[in-house]
Amino acid sequence: MKGIEKEQDIVLLVDDSPESLGFLTAALEHDGVTVLVARSGEAALGIVLRVTPDVVLMDAVMPGLDGFETCRQMKAMAALTHVPIIFMTGLTETEHIVHALESGGVDYLSKPINVDELRARIRVHLVNARRGQSARIALDAAGRHLVAFGADGSLLWSTPQANRLLERSGFDAARQATMSEGFQTWLSEPTSSGFDLPQAGVSALQFAYLGTVGSDEYLFRLSRMQSEGQEETLRQQFGLTQRESEVLLWIARGKANRDIGEILGLSPRTVNKHLEQVYAKLGVENRASAAIRAVQHLQSPLD
Repeated sequence: MKGIEKEQDIVLLVDDSPESLGFLTAALEHDGVTVLVARSGEAALGIVLRVTPDVVLMDAVMPGLDGFETCRQMKAMAALTHVPIIFMTGLTETEHIVHALESGGVDYLSKPINVDELRARIRVHLVNARRGQSARIALDAAGRHLVAFGADGSLLWSTPQANRLLERSGFDAARQATMSEGFQTWLSEPTSSGFDLPQAGVSALQFAYLGTVGSDEYLFRLSRMQSEGQEETLRQQFGLTQRESEVLLWIARGKANRDIGEILGLSPRTVNKHLEQVYAKLGVENRASAAIRAVQHLQSPLD
């Protein structure tokens, strides 16, 4: 049987049963894997503060801190967001399986554990986790200002460049709730352009929507837009009239035609006529392309 990966793989095994720990430790060490053992959720949390495992095998039912809560606390740690957690449970009811996945687990195995199936599941999830981690490292190296939100509004991860911009803009941990609220407002009525967070006296932060990773990871490019003179910038850049530049600016901010009409005191038909001229002058065919062109020219230097 093929081994799991390579000698430096670290598996954290969390189970309150000495019999299970002994059986699984022997099987994994036979594959050349380093096994760390914890007999409680509290002990497991203490271990991951010192060592980052490549994968965690989590017993669901334990006295004290159970596997579900232990998993949730691990996934709240930045260093463990990419680490796959596989549940081991004798609970086979659908609600328990859903509970495991909602807690942050990527998979589950029913007890008694089949060792060959365990090896196969670990291999698959290690490969997937490393692909995702490699992609993020590549994005970090490329200097991209990227952030990802979970469907619940939580900030899942961000590149170092985005972190620096957020810090300079005053969005420290205490103000992350503002970003979460902005994202959730957008999620209730998503647009192709994204959302922005105006700030009094400073540049507005704009979150340009790039797409969804998996089913619940929403990726945005972070940029900073000047809060003053934006209409004039667009007017000069693209040879627009004052009204056309105003319409384009609100398009870039993700507003629908109806909203733009209300903001500028125009009828929907008049907004459409201005948009036709904007598309012609920008050399684009739709509002999404126009928004992208506008955002590119309104972004201020980030570093």
